[in-house]
Amino acid sequence: MTDDVDSGTIADAVTSFLADHTDGQRALEAVLAVDSETTTWTFEDIAIDSGTFGELVSRGIVQKVDGEYQIADPEGVQAALDGKSVDTQTPTEDSTRDISLPSIDTRALAGLVVALCVVAGARMTALGSVFQRGYAISPGNDAYYFRYWLGELLAESSGVTDFRVLVDAPAGVSGVRPLSHATNWFLAELLGGSQWAAETVAIWLPIVASVALGAVIYKLAVILTRDVRVGLASVLVLAVTPVHATYSGLGFLDHNIHQYFWLGITLLTLGWLAVDLQQRVGGHDDRREAVLSQLRATPTWAVAVIFGLSVAAGTHAWGGSPLLLLPLAAYIGLRVALDVRTDLSPVLTVLPVLVGVGIGSVLSIGLHLRWGWHSGFVSTTPVLVFGGGVVVATLGELWRRLELDYRGLLVSEGLVAVGGLFVFRWLRPEDWTRALRRADDLFFREGATETVSLFATEYAVILGPLYQFGVGFYLALVMLGWVGLVVTRRYEPGWLLLGTYSGFLLVIAAIQVRFAGQLAIPFSILGGLGVVYVLSAVDLARRPAPLNEETSPTASDESSSIPSLSLPDRHKTVYVVGLGVLIFGISLIFVPGFAAQTDYSAPQASALESIDNHATEFDREYPANFVLSEWGDNRMYNHFVNGESRSYGYAQNNFQNFQSGSDPDEWYSQFDGRVGYVVMTAVDADISTESTQHQLLTNLGAGGDGQQALSHYQLLTVDEDRSAAAFVVVPGATITASGEPGETVNVSTEVSVDDASFSYEREVTVGDSGQIEMVVPYAGEYSVGSESVDVTETDVLNGTVVATGST
Repeated sequence: MTDDVDSGTIADAVTSFLADHTDGQRALEAVLAVDSETTTWTFEDIAIDSGTFGELVSRGIVQKVDGEYQIADPEGVQAALDGKSVDTQTPTEDSTRDISLPSIDTRALAGLVVALCVVAGARMTALGSVFQRGYAISPGNDAYYFRYWLGELLAESSGVTDFRVLVDAPAGVSGVRPLSHATNWFLAELLGGSQWAAETVAIWLPIVASVALGAVIYKLAVILTRDVRVGLASVLVLAVTPVHATYSGLGFLDHNIHQYFWLGITLLTLGWLAVDLQQRVGGHDDRREAVLSQLRATPTWAVAVIFGLSVAAGTHAWGGSPLLLLPLAAYIGLRVALDVRTDLSPVLTVLPVLVGVGIGSVLSIGLHLRWGWHSGFVSTTPVLVFGGGVVVATLGELWRRLELDYRGLLVSEGLVAVGGLFVFRWLRPEDWTRALRRADDLFFREGATETVSLFATEYAVILGPLYQFGVGFYLALVMLGWVGLVVTRRYEPGWLLLGTYSGFLLVIAAIQVRFAGQLAIPFSILGGLGVVYVLSAVDLARRPAPLNEETSPTASDESSSIPSLSLPDRHKTVYVVGLGVLIFGISLIFVPGFAAQTDYSAPQASALESIDNHATEFDREYPANFVLSEWGDNRMYNHFVNGESRSYGYAQNNFQNFQSGSDPDEWYSQFDGRVGYVVMTAVDADISTESTQHQLLTNLGAGGDGQQALSHYQLLTVDEDRSAAAFVVVPGATITASGEPGETVNVSTEVSVDDASFSYEREVTVGDSGQIEMVVPYAGEYSVGSESVDVTETDVLNGTVVATGST
C-alpha cells in the first residue's frame, strides 16, 4: 500500500462498490488473485468487463503505476471484502480489547434505533386493550400475581435502600422468583414508590426490558458474524416473533422478561469469551500463548464477572431456573471436546467460564443463606455445574496430553454426567425427589395453553412454529443445521454456544411451548443470519461473512471486525424492502392475533368497572367484594376490585362446577359470604339450557327456557352480544304477602341494565298458612298479584323482609 492511500477511504470505496454491483465480490476476488501474483498487471490479465474495471479505477480501489495497474491497498480490500476493517496500528500481543458496543457508522446506528423501535412497537399492539375505562389492565392472569407482590413490598418498604423487605419477604416473594419481585420493587421505588410508580413498572417494564434485550441480541449477533446487517436483522426477527412479543408485551409483568434478559446476558458474555479466544488463536502462531493472552487481558475477567452475575440472576429469576443450567453444562462439555480437538488446553480455555460459574454459585448460595431466596436445591444447582465443569476440564486436559481421540472424551463426559446424577441422588435424596416433582410440573402439567407442544397436531405440526415464531423459525432451523455442520469442521466456539442453547431449547419447546419465548432469543440470531443469506442468494446483498469462510476468522481485534453498513441503489432497495416485508410482515401479522389471546375485551373491562363502582359505592370489603370468574381471568378482576390477586385457587376449584351446574341459587349458600360478584363469559356455545352459564349469560337470571328467575344474582352489566355479564351476589329482599292457600301469585318488576331490558317475573304458590315468601335480587316496584310493593337497594343488600302494603 502506498503511503498516501487511506485505508478507511479504500474500505468505504469497496463497501460502496459491493453495494452497487451484484457481481462485485467476484470481480474483487479476481483482481486480488492477480494482484497477489505480480506487482503490477494489465487489464488483459483479469477476467472482468471493462465497465466494472473502470469503476474500480474511478473509485481508487485500483491505481495506475508505470503504465500498468495494482490494487491501492490489498489488505484493506480483502478486509472490506471479508466484512472487516484494517487497524493501522500494530497491535501488541496482550493488547486490551474493547467490550463496549461496537463503533458503528451513522447508518448502522440509525438502523439499530429503528429496529429497537420496532421491538417496542410490536409489543404495544394491545395498547387499546391495556388502557380501558381508566384502568391499566395487564394482559393474562399471572401478571397480577407480580403486581400483587409489588404492591405488598412497596407497602412494607420505606425507600429504595430498605432491603429489609427482601430479607423478611414472605414465601410468595422469596420462594420461587425472588429476583423478579425484587427488581420490580427496586424500580418502582426508584420512581417514587407510589401507586403510579407500581403501575408504571407493571405496564412499561416489559417494553424497556425487551428493548434492552434487543440491544443485547444485536451485540451478540455482530460478535458472532462480524456483520452489522445480521445484527439488525436479528433484532427485527426478535421484534416480530409473536410468542416473544406476547410474553414481553405491554403490561405483561411476569418472570419472563427478567428471565429473557438474563439469558441474553449469559449468551452475550459466553459468546464474547468464545469469539475473543477464537480470534486470538486464529491470529497467533503460538496457540498456547494466544490462550494465555486472553487470560492476561482485563476485559476477559470483567466479562467473566458479568457472566457470573447473569448465572446468579437467572437462578433466582424463576422457579425452573435449573433447567437453563443444563445447556450451560452441555456447552462446557462440548467446548472442552472442541478445544481438545483443536489441541488447546481446556483447563486454560474454559477457565474464564468456570470462574464465572463459580462467581454465580457463590452469589446464588449467598442470596439463599442471607435473604432466604429460593430453595436450597435451586440455589446450589450452579455449584453442580461448576463441579462438573472442573471435572470435565480436567478430564479433557488429560485426554489432550495423552493424545486420545476427542470422540472418546464425549463418551466419557456422558458417563461423568450420569455418574454425577447418581451421586447427587445418593447424597441428596430429598433434593432429587424435589427435582423430579419440579420436572413433572414443568413438563407434564396440563390445563393451560402454554403446556402444549410447539409442534402440536392441531396446527398440523409444521404450522405451529409459523404461528408462534413466523417465517424466521424456518430460516433459523436451516441455519441451525449449518451451525452443526460448521462446528464439526472448524474451531467455532461461538457458534457451538448458540447451537447448544438453540438445540436444547428447541427440544423442550417441542415438549411444552412455554419455552418458546426462550428459544426465540438464540433463534432470532440464526433467523437474522438466514434473512441476510436469503437476500444474498437473490443478489440483493453480500453474503454474510461466516457463510463465506472456509477457515476460522483471524481477526485480532473485535472492534476491527465490524463492517460498515451501506445502502443499495434505488432499484435494489425496492426489492430488499419487498422481500423484507414478505419475511417480517408474515410474522408481524400473527403478533396482534397471538397477543389478543391474553388481552381483556371491552365487555370484560365494562364488567370490571361496574363491579368496582358497585363495591366502592356500597363500601364492600373483602371477601364481600371477591369476584368469582373463569380462573384465567380471576386475578385481574380481584386485583382492581379488592387487591387480592395472589391466588386464583378458589376460582379454579369452583367456577367450572358452578358454571355447568343447574341451580345457581343453591350455590349462594355454599358461597357463605366468600363471593360477592360473579362474571360470566361465553365459553361454550353448546352448553345446556339448564346450566348456570345459560341462565345467567343468556337469560340474565330472569328465567325462561323452563327455568325460574334467580333470587340472588343482580345484573350489573352485560354487553349487546352477551359475551360477558357481571352480577352482584346478594341476600335479596324477601317479599311477603297474603293469599288463598294453593293460589298462584305472579310477582314481577321491570329491570333495565345497560342495553338490556327484561321482566323479572316469578310465580309463587301460596302455602297452607296463607302466606307467600319470595326472595328477589332487584330494587324496584314489584306487582304481587293485585298488590304492589317497593323494594330498595338497601333491602336487597341487607336481606330485608318487605311485606305488601307496608310503607
